[in-house]
Amino acid sequence: MRRTMTLAPADEGQSPAPRRDPLRTEFAFELPRGYVDDAGVTHHSGTMRLATARDELVPLRDDRVRENPAYLTVVLLARVVTRIGDVTDIHAGVIENLFASDLAFLQDLYRRINSEGHTRAGVSCPDCGRQFAVDIAGGRLGES
Repeated sequence: MRRTMTLAPADEGQSPAPRRDPLRTEFAFELPRGYVDDAGVTHHSGTMRLATARDELVPLRDDRVRENPAYLTVVLLARVVTRIGDVTDIHAGVIENLFASDLAFLQDLYRRINSEGHTRAGVSCPDCGRQFAVDIAGGRLGES
């Protein structure tokens, strides 16, 4: 989502005040493999919210992270993923049980939305070489 700024009309004698598009704070995604819950149901769609400073600081005090710094990813994603399918109680145990490809996908999505502010990636057509953007958050089958 490209940020644009437009100018709102001003009163006579005043300069126009900038007006921003609303901030997008939640991003939908489709997991490549899907989360399999305890009942054996596979969940693919989900949502992730933007991280706050607290989301990045609190896990650093977690004993699991202090013992194993690689666990930071698990704790951090458990804080910002708000839903996977029908599962809304997202905790470290849910993230731990994701397939490795889904964990890698969520790590990349986290980086994109929190560092770059969007979920688009530039790609090139292997046949014609034309460049275009796709939304890596995914969608229904056949959509980018």
